[in-house]
Amino acid sequence: MTTSAPSVAERLLRLLRRTALAMVGVQLALAIGMSLVDSYRRRGKKPKPFPVTKPRTVPIGDGTVTTYTFGKDLFDDMLAAIEGATRQILFETYIWKGDEIGERFKEALAAAAARGVEVYCIYDGFANMVVSPRFKRFPPSMKVLRYPVYAAGWRVFDLRRYGRDHRKILVVDDSVGFVGGYNIGSAYETEWRDTHMRLTGPGVWDLKRAFADFWNLNRRRRIGTSERPLLLETASTWEPRIRFHRNVPRLWMFPIRGMYLEAINRASRNVWMTHAYFIPDQDFVDAMKAAARRGVDVRLLIPLKSNHIVADWISRGYFSQLLDAGVRILRYKDAMVHAKTSTIDGTWTTVGTANIDRLSLSGNYEINVELIDESLAAAMEEIFEADESNSLELTIGEWEARDLHRKFHGVRPGAAAPAALIGPRSSRLSAAGGCR
Repeated sequence: MTTSAPSVAERLLRLLRRTALAMVGVQLALAIGMSLVDSYRRRGKKPKPFPVTKPRTVPIGDGTVTTYTFGKDLFDDMLAAIEGATRQILFETYIWKGDEIGERFKEALAAAAARGVEVYCIYDGFANMVVSPRFKRFPPSMKVLRYPVYAAGWRVFDLRRYGRDHRKILVVDDSVGFVGGYNIGSAYETEWRDTHMRLTGPGVWDLKRAFADFWNLNRRRRIGTSERPLLLETASTWEPRIRFHRNVPRLWMFPIRGMYLEAINRASRNVWMTHAYFIPDQDFVDAMKAAARRGVDVRLLIPLKSNHIVADWISRGYFSQLLDAGVRILRYKDAMVHAKTSTIDGTWTTVGTANIDRLSLSGNYEINVELIDESLAAAMEEIFEADESNSLELTIGEWEARDLHRKFHGVRPGAAAPAALIGPRSSRLSAAGGCR
């Protein structure tokens, strides 16, 4: 009895499987490689202190907004909110380390569920691949959605299904919400400089809706029982000075980039931006250059050395254009600055999870809050000035005098970054064990 040759359909399926496995393998290899490089760069180095500002609360409409720049202050308030919950907790994070801080959050959430609070948790599977499987075992009283490492299934060429869940959200009892750049882990408590916000009032409902929409979009499982839908019980009250912008790749929605461009193009006095990873498209660079050339004080604060060496190399490719146009580039020293914030003209502010790179702006699930308030903008300017005091400014002379080695590692001004590092199929900065 002879076996017939594989059909065209079978060969195509086999090719698709191999392609999918190769893509996941490349991402994993890149993740491990970047983690090793980062570990080598940090070996023997002890964390150094850096300036922080105390949590500051300003009223906006019928609610308040509190800014955090130090992880311990933030985590203490987040845990207090979880421990005081009486009805519902919605918790979503990109990285959830299985260390002391991660365990504290897990225990607090499990304790809340044990006393009858509805607890919903979401975390990204790829970002936590190096976290112990033991840590990722949760009590059945908690409803936990692990966003899969590979979410495309057989839709290998559907770019909408390759974004990571890069959001960081906590909502407790409809009364308080947290959003910003902080992941959950011990290093982020004291060693990283990041920015987060705590909201009360009508804005909390919008944050809750953002969580519920993601849960309901991704709750179905291919194997096993799907999670039940999360239904909202109350109507939203509009707060015109607070708006949430969500990137949703499955729906091909990417409003955060447009939010930034519109605000920069309207700027008349200052644009102060802090970003962990700066790999923009040319339109974004042009908007910053145009603002600087019309007399706007444009400042970009980035890490002197981030936790991702490849991101540092690529971001340098835009320095010549920016410096020539009059943009000031400030490099934060002694700690990793992981914030994703901007404030403009003493009025406009955004804080969130989206980096200025093509994966965040056109690939990942992200969330940024946009706020129009002078008191909050003043607080954000004070934060920026504190960060600037711990930064080294890059001058045109210094940049032009850099050695050949550094010139080689910079991307040619105006050139696109390698596709493997910016395309929506790559999680080049969301390395397992790394951070975005």
